[in-house]
Amino acid sequence: MPTWRRTFSLRGRWLAATLAAMAVALALAGLFLHRLFQDHVMRQFQATLVQQLDQLTARLDFDASGQASIDPAQLSDPRWQRPYSGLYWQLDEAGTASENQGFLRSRSLWDDRLHPESDAPADGQVHVHPGTGPRGSALLLVERTVYSADTPQRHWRLVVAGDLQEVTAASARFARVLAMSLLALGLLLALAALAQVAVGLAPLRALQRALTDLREGRSQRLQGSFPAEVQPLIDDFNGVLDRNAEVVERARTQAGNLAHALKTPLAVLDQAASNPTGTMPLAALVKDQVGLARRHIDWHLKRSRVAASQRLPGQRTPLAPVVDGLLRLLARVHAGRHLDLGSDDIPADWAFAGEEQDLQEMLGNLMDNACLWARTQVHVGAALREDRLEITVDDDGPGIAPEQRQAALSRGVRLDEATPGSGLGLAIVAELATLYGGALALEDGEAGGLRARISLPATR
Repeated sequence: MPTWRRTFSLRGRWLAATLAAMAVALALAGLFLHRLFQDHVMRQFQATLVQQLDQLTARLDFDASGQASIDPAQLSDPRWQRPYSGLYWQLDEAGTASENQGFLRSRSLWDDRLHPESDAPADGQVHVHPGTGPRGSALLLVERTVYSADTPQRHWRLVVAGDLQEVTAASARFARVLAMSLLALGLLLALAALAQVAVGLAPLRALQRALTDLREGRSQRLQGSFPAEVQPLIDDFNGVLDRNAEVVERARTQAGNLAHALKTPLAVLDQAASNPTGTMPLAALVKDQVGLARRHIDWHLKRSRVAASQRLPGQRTPLAPVVDGLLRLLARVHAGRHLDLGSDDIPADWAFAGEEQDLQEMLGNLMDNACLWARTQVHVGAALREDRLEITVDDDGPGIAPEQRQAALSRGVRLDEATPGSGLGLAIVAELATLYGGALALEDGEAGGLRARISLPATR
């Protein structure tokens, strides 16, 4: 990004764009209005000259030979008699040499003549064109060709001219007044733009103060009342803050849980080091406690990984391949027990909205636990209800009494010390399911043993 874009504030950009647009608009409006006024004045001036031409035509007389004449005494406008007054008339016979033109003309022309264009307008038609008059003045000429009905062979050109100086002066005065008016309007609009920017950016200043309070620890979220256009951004930002606070709190909790879980193996190792003549060999004791500590650490690491990735979009794990793979694996692991391992016919498009490793972790623990307790069979079922996958793992083992099922989901709890394990399997499944917005429940199975029912988010 160019340096000027980084240093040019939003206020400056807004003001610059607004003022530039206003300047262009006012300039175009000024040009349009000035041109419109000029056209109006010119049309009015031309209409006045045509009226004068009509009056002169009405005063025109012809003798028996067709000779035209005008009696100046019949003309009421005093400008016809005042030299160089700016209003002139002239009568020429059409078709005569140019040096013979102007044999009849107004006294206002004095010793000068009008020099109309050499074209011959049609009878009765008014012809308008610019010209030059006495002392080089700019004129507007209107003319028509007339003749007597008794002598139609002789045509006369009657010309009326007016000095454009007054029109030019009026246009210049209007231009000055218009420029001053537009300048005053521009100043007022600039002040209005400044006020608009101040009012429009006020919510951003409030947001800046809220961010300062957040950075300096005076508040935990962005507080304040903001416009509807800004409020969604505030809500999203506060959502990120809440999410970060949740992650930090979860990290603290996990660190505390891990520290608490490691206290017991460390205490046992410390006691064994202080009393090496205990009943259990030291090497076996160390190996057992280190293995327990490692399992606790692995569990908390998995929990942290799932907590960090559970809301990532686009995660999709088909259910059927995971169930089939686990059934083949467990059939080899427990081959000596000759268990009947089976599952429902799961559609290929049923999928878990999460990572494959986490689904394998949850189902693997449930299915392995069922294989450990089953007498002859383990069955996996699945159902899709709206946006939830419900997976059941049934066995025909002794089951768990209803009053002990909640305890079985707690960390480190082993209901039968004779069965190998750390007491973390069901707890891990319950924890992972909760992190994904699901749940784990223990129920009575149809085969007489235990049914583990897990609900997880589904995706298509």
